Amino acid sequence: MNGRDSWFLVTSEGLEQAEQECLADQDARTRRQERAAARREELDAEYVGQFAAQVRKLFPRCPPDRESAIAEHACLKYSGRVGRSAAAKDLDDAAVRLAVIAHVRHVETPYDALLARGQERWDARAAVEVRVDEVLAAWQAP
Repeated sequence: MNGRDSWFLVTSEGLEQAEQECLADQDARTRRQERAAARREELDAEYVGQFAAQVRKLFPRCPPDRESAIAEHACLKYSGRVGRSAAAKDLDDAAVRLAVIAHVRHVETPYDALLARGQERWDARAAVEVRVDEVLAAWQAP
């Protein structure tokens, strides 16, 4: 007889006891899961705050509170955005700069309008590149 053909006999009392123990453990498991989720949210908020601080450090003349908007967008969970990359998690200057460039492109230029009119992404990026560079220069330290 192999392991797949094994049968186990369980009394109804034994089955009931196992079910009760499982139900009793459910509350503890739920509390652990809730605490773990809260901790993950806390750590995520810390990371977004650190990312925003790095934006402010690299671009000290960025408009007020814009660093928070950039960080929240770039670091959105499960987004695949630059803020979720390994380099960004190390607060790498290049990764943070990419997030700022993306923000400037979408908020400070007509990039989205160009895309909406059917322009190819790389052509639209080329069309707004000078404006992006101007904004970045204005946001950096003198």
